[in-house]
Amino acid sequence: MNLFRLFLKISLILLMQILHGQQTEPWQIKLSKGRLAGTLLLADSTQQTPVVLLIPGSGPTDRNGNSISLKNNALKLLADSLAQHHISSLRIDKRMVGQSRFKDLTEKDLTFDRFVQDVILWLQKLKNDKRFSKIIVAGHSQGALTGLLAAQKIPVAAYISISGAGRPINEVLKQQLQGLVPQVKQKAYHIIDSLSRGYSIPHISGPLFMLFRPSVQKFLSTWMKYDPAIELSKLSIPILIVHGTTDLQIPVKDAKRLKKMNPKAKLVIIKDMNHVLKKAGADRQENLKTYHQPHRALHPQLMPALVDFIKHLQ
Repeated sequence: MNLFRLFLKISLILLMQILHGQQTEPWQIKLSKGRLAGTLLLADSTQQTPVVLLIPGSGPTDRNGNSISLKNNALKLLADSLAQHHISSLRIDKRMVGQSRFKDLTEKDLTFDRFVQDVILWLQKLKNDKRFSKIIVAGHSQGALTGLLAAQKIPVAAYISISGAGRPINEVLKQQLQGLVPQVKQKAYHIIDSLSRGYSIPHISGPLFMLFRPSVQKFLSTWMKYDPAIELSKLSIPILIVHGTTDLQIPVKDAKRLKKMNPKAKLVIIKDMNHVLKKAGADRQENLKTYHQPHRALHPQLMPALVDFIKHLQ
């Protein structure tokens, strides 16, 4: 029965795409040593539509919101839902993720600012496409800050933060690691403080290696220099901040801090929405199960909030 319902749902989506002139296009930006890749979902091929640039979150997260260990399809579901409301989208693979391949580029070469520059390239490509009436930047988690910094450089119609942090990532990391045993936590905090001041730690061992391995320290240091709330205060375009009450990674207080620093922004807090935009309660284990449920629908209150904001843009 579940397979039948899934087949029926997919068939209805395909039928809607045909009836409304929707089409999917592979997009890429060729660079000297590689390429950036993404998927454009055109909501209507017969007339102009708004387009949303969907930026993935932290880690090796692809255009659909997935990584090797996590399959939730959050961004793909978001793109499909936007299309049903006559809103196009471009979702992208981050540099070195999915089909965004680069010759001779290694993890130690990455910086946070490089991700921002990549988003700027995508925005420039969208601006050169006359099929779109307006461009909206929407970043999820880490992508909220990436998109925010890019929106400061390239004029866009609006900016949306989805489950984005409202504090520098070094503060967020300390909160996320506060449950460690005291000795390990003290060591983690020392590493974070060193990285935030621009100092690397060449020797990392034990349980902290994967998080703070030397090859990612440059990236973390360049990420830590930004305070999302301060950066948001610099934007004068329409802003939507969306956050869920059962987000295990970023608490609601971060969304409220963003709002405080830019009072004109619209804040929508969705009860029982978690970090991967699914409906989930406060129980941690049950919440985490949704991170591995790609066919589970988005929280029902998310799309109305996004669509209402986009449809009312001037």
